[in-house]
Amino acid sequence: MTKLLPRIAILIPCYNEELTVPKVIRDFQAALPAASIYVFDNNSRDKTKEVAAAAGAIVVDTPLQGKGNVVRRMFADVEADVYLMVDGDATYDASCANKLIAKLLNEHLDMVVGCRVDQGQAENYRPGHRWGNQLLTGAVRSVFGGKFTDMLSGYRAFSRRYVKSFPALTKGFEIETELTIHALELRMPYGEVTTPYGARPEGSESKLSTYRDGFRILKSIIRFYMMERPFAFFGIISLLLTLLSLGLIGPVVLEFYETGLVRRLPTAVLSVGVMLSGLLSLLCGLLLDNVTRGRHEMKRLAYLSVARFAERYDA
Repeated sequence: MTKLLPRIAILIPCYNEELTVPKVIRDFQAALPAASIYVFDNNSRDKTKEVAAAAGAIVVDTPLQGKGNVVRRMFADVEADVYLMVDGDATYDASCANKLIAKLLNEHLDMVVGCRVDQGQAENYRPGHRWGNQLLTGAVRSVFGGKFTDMLSGYRAFSRRYVKSFPALTKGFEIETELTIHALELRMPYGEVTTPYGARPEGSESKLSTYRDGFRILKSIIRFYMMERPFAFFGIISLLLTLLSLGLIGPVVLEFYETGLVRRLPTAVLSVGVMLSGLLSLLCGLLLDNVTRGRHEMKRLAYLSVARFAERYDA
């Protein structure tokens, strides 16, 4: 019986990568000659589209600006069994593509992350970027669990199940955070493969801002914490408000026991208001926790509605 091979799609989001994307396409054509290569151009002002098409890629325009918007379009439009996403900046090693895909298929995983290893030699992986990555990855591990070591890597392999159940809510560089949290919240099987990480070719520039994008990623982690752990999030707020209320009312109660009078009436009213706010916060957490459970069930059902590659072709 003839063994059917998976359909592999290589997805390359690009913004002004005229100098680097031809090399990325050639390298992945050599590494995975049977794969279809898609370049999703995000309003580039240079000749990214022209050189990508000349190199043999399928070029798709994505007018909504931001990497998150590009990923949403890629996952919606492309049909395949295995998806390999890689940045178009020629910093990732194409020879590791087979290792990512083999791990994904052989271990029946839904996502494999290419963890960057550069020994400090990659100029665009500056110490600030590396430290920020460790900080943000540690924050996600502590909040959502998991054992990811490079949450912000742009080199990943996905199963069809993962891609077709991913909502893609973020718009920019926060997309890697959402990709990671989606796998953790649905308790998908995932893995990591170490891959060399090189410097950009001379003349090309990184689009990542250490502080601006790092702050946006941190905000997205807090937002996802609120969305995915509402009882814990609003419970913390409720606890803080309760402690504040007790701190305000303490002197008022002591004075009442000593004199029988409530001279600090505004403070007493404020304390009651803060306590009510704390109780409302706790109630919001309880209600939103039930809503979140319903969302998780719907996402899980969407995930299970897509057959694994092996199941698609067993017949």
